[in-house]
Amino acid sequence: MISTAEFYNALKKREIDFFTGVPDSLLKDICAYISDNAPKERHIITANEGNSIGLAVGNYLASGKPSLVYMQNSGFGNTVNPLLSIADEAVYGIPMLLLIGWRGEPGKKDEPQHVKQGEVSEDLLIAMKIPYQILDENSNINEVLDKAIQVAMSEKKPYALLVRKKTFEKYKLQSDVQSSYPLNREGAVKLIIDELGESDIVVSTTGKTSREVFEYREALDQTHEKDFLTVGAMGHTASIAMGIAIEKKDRNIFCLDGDGSVLMHMGSLPVNGMMKSVNNFKHIVINNGAHDSVGGQPTLGFDIDFTKIAEASGYTSVDSASEVNDITRKINVLKSHKGRAFLEIKVNKGARAELGRPTTTPKENKKAFKKFLK
Repeated sequence: MISTAEFYNALKKREIDFFTGVPDSLLKDICAYISDNAPKERHIITANEGNSIGLAVGNYLASGKPSLVYMQNSGFGNTVNPLLSIADEAVYGIPMLLLIGWRGEPGKKDEPQHVKQGEVSEDLLIAMKIPYQILDENSNINEVLDKAIQVAMSEKKPYALLVRKKTFEKYKLQSDVQSSYPLNREGAVKLIIDELGESDIVVSTTGKTSREVFEYREALDQTHEKDFLTVGAMGHTASIAMGIAIEKKDRNIFCLDGDGSVLMHMGSLPVNGMMKSVNNFKHIVINNGAHDSVGGQPTLGFDIDFTKIAEASGYTSVDSASEVNDITRKINVLKSHKGRAFLEIKVNKGARAELGRPTTTPKENKKAFKKFLK
């Protein structure tokens, strides 16, 4: 395996000292090492991957040096526009190094949402004419980086490293900050589900939130047709829920979102908030201040005020809670409100080591869910 320290130092030696991106589980060890060792102003975890490309463009224009932009291949789609319309050599010609976690690599077992993305990852890079190398545990990092940087700088274009599973050695984040709320995310999920009615509809965000919704339904010996588990498409959960709310005005639609998800595509908040004909939309953001499903790296969730943003976006009921009794009371207020309601629940990050995954396929989930909607 590749040492995170050696990889980081090899980048610094080649004058790559600006780091930005969205965390990925395959890259969590190198991301954690960068977090612990790069100055804060030189390492920026962004809301989405397109933001990171923009930062890399600006940094190159000011410094003349390429940046490292990291991401999961599932998030690569957020970069297509800025990569092709600004960074491409046919436009401004901006060199940068893309470090892409290869989830769903063909022949490797992975979750359903990563299979297609894994199959087409190389095809996408080829179609976009982005040169790349595959990085694995046996790669010679000096040779790989020398070639990548030489091509990026001489041809004035982005260059990608497609990273296989188990490429980097384990590294635990040292600069981890712990909060002290009464609940973690799973505890909040249980409180919410316990308060739902028989006809209520749930749309849960990608990652561990949907896994916890599924697990709790199993523990209660309940079926799963009431829940749409958004296993992919991070940042779009609230839009999916609003699409349902528009059609099913006689049912309460509960969107179980996360801070990282909301931040990724925050433009959906004013769009949802201004849907004045919708009176059944219940947007719950479980905020743990972290990208908990991919390594626990921090978001800006605890640094900003989601409630003020929601209020300014047109939501008609806005609140926040962290104590158990207060959460329960405010969920019930949310249930009875007629409008676009928003509730932030602040929790600690972390999940059970034995947390399982849904045993139904996405297509089975869709079929059962559509039947429940009818």
